[in-house]
Amino acid sequence: MPDTQHSEPLDPFEERLAAGLHDAGNAFETDRAALATAGALKGRRSLLRRRNAAVMSGAAGIALVGVGGALLLPSGSPGTQASRATSTSASATSSAPAPVSGEALFRVLTLLVGDGAYSKVEARGTDEGLSPYVHVVFDDGKGKSAVELSLGRVEPGSDEARQTTTCPAKVFTHYDACRTSRLADGSVVMVLQGYEYPDRRVDTKLWSAELVTPQGQHVGISEWNAAAEKDAPITRSQPPLSPAQLRKVAADTAWRDAIDAMPVDPNSPVTPPSPSSTEATVSVTSTLRTLLPKGLTLSEAGDTEDSEFGYVVVDDGKGRTLVQVNVQADMSDVEGQLFGSDAEVLSDGTKVAEHQGPGEKGGSGVVMWTVDTIRTDGRRVVISAFNSGAQDTTATRKSPALTMKQLREIALSPKWR
Repeated sequence: MPDTQHSEPLDPFEERLAAGLHDAGNAFETDRAALATAGALKGRRSLLRRRNAAVMSGAAGIALVGVGGALLLPSGSPGTQASRATSTSASATSSAPAPVSGEALFRVLTLLVGDGAYSKVEARGTDEGLSPYVHVVFDDGKGKSAVELSLGRVEPGSDEARQTTTCPAKVFTHYDACRTSRLADGSVVMVLQGYEYPDRRVDTKLWSAELVTPQGQHVGISEWNAAAEKDAPITRSQPPLSPAQLRKVAADTAWRDAIDAMPVDPNSPVTPPSPSSTEATVSVTSTLRTLLPKGLTLSEAGDTEDSEFGYVVVDDGKGRTLVQVNVQADMSDVEGQLFGSDAEVLSDGTKVAEHQGPGEKGGSGVVMWTVDTIRTDGRRVVISAFNSGAQDTTATRKSPALTMKQLREIALSPKWR
């Protein structure tokens, strides 16, 4: 086991934990290289621009259990013991909560997840100045499973807070079930039963719970039916925790105590910005719908609150077409990277680039038609249409239902201002 140095006496919880880890360490050799291993924080956020994207945060974690070893932990009463563990570990002698160690977070996770063997443990506490996390391989006797906890903050009431707990559109990501619910304290939690690979080339299941409190505390719990997220054989038919159990683990108040002990970034806004009366937020999907040509039947539409991304699925009677739009402000600093010397420049200074090519998500026969524009004030509007109702499904027609001319007219509409 790695040696742990303490400048202050251990509190009772840390003493018990250290003793247990020391005893367990006698059974195997610690992989010292794991001390420098970064933990993977999977951010399963809105799964549109950011959905299905992994948010990687690198730092030297605490390797609690060696790669070759496994720690067997006794059962207990998770809800009570977990809260007691972190409250003891984070008991404060001042107004600010004391840091919570990675070891303490790991212990709480085992109390909530339950009986089994825990191996390949990596953990980072709130005392390390970065996003706390725990990553373990858990085996309840029915097969190994990677389980991951991530803790953080989001702006209360922000788009990020809302999108974190919003079920993704199936037009962009495959999943079997998703449910968003509200707890008695106002927290919102989403439980998603999905897959690690968007194109399902390997049926590695990824089930996750994302919880956001009214104060902006964010708890993420993820589990897989394999010992690793990627490039590992499937070891069981389902991840170990049921959707109800995932929800319960995410909702435990112990995690909120730990988040309160995280250092506050002085550069982060404390409250979400309030749009002025002249700058009311406008939904991209709502604007897109008003700009569609006549003769199209709308079968699906995106989030009516998102002010940066929107989509619709339409049909002209010859097959479904996905149309998506991104609206981004202040993009002047990357204008040179996005628009080459061959970009068309209009009389008002707007630059336009058009592209036609194959789709990017593996759908058989799918093509992607795109019109990309940027105004002189840096506002970028890019619209794409596909000859299928989703990027990763087989083409439903030869070309998209909207022509390049129609896409251009939509992208250049003054309504995006």
